[in-house]
Amino acid sequence: MKRRIIIGISGASGVIYGVRTLQHLSGRDDIETHLVLSEGGALNLKIETDVTPEELKEMADVVHRPNNLAASIASGSFLTLGMMVMPCSIKSLSGIVNSYGDNLLTRAADVCLKEKRKLLLAVRETPLHKGHLKMMAKADDLGAMILPPMPAFYHQPKSIKDIVDQTVGKAFDYFEIEHDLFRRWGQGEN
Repeated sequence: MKRRIIIGISGASGVIYGVRTLQHLSGRDDIETHLVLSEGGALNLKIETDVTPEELKEMADVVHRPNNLAASIASGSFLTLGMMVMPCSIKSLSGIVNSYGDNLLTRAADVCLKEKRKLLLAVRETPLHKGHLKMMAKADDLGAMILPPMPAFYHQPKSIKDIVDQTVGKAFDYFEIEHDLFRRWGQGEN
């Protein structure tokens, strides 16, 4: 049986993180992906990439409408490994930490928290003010992993794709999904 994981793509800049996540998970025999693409995420997809919403949706095993609160992933009885929100906007972060599930992305994240499943938030905003930091701390208190896309350079990235894939790899590590997206510290030449 495939392990299910939810991929949320919100309206923050950095939709490439969600795109690369789906590209790496697409076609795997061990993972079933459930995509929630917000309206803001779809807009940023057009602004920031050459990938169309239709192409992105083809990468996922199951696509859920962002306003469908009756979707399978809105229920705790639907078993998943958890959810990655890649990227996570401050608006989505606010909805998640305040249990304001007015759309499927925030509702699915809330389900992960209440069921004690893994929830990874790739918060994409800069600079951060104290309100943003407090919400991230609250998300951590509730059980979420905060993984802002911050590049590492010990693996000597040669392209933006290498930098993005290192963050995607860190997300995969959290969910114990095997990958070879970056060279680990102490692995090979440094």
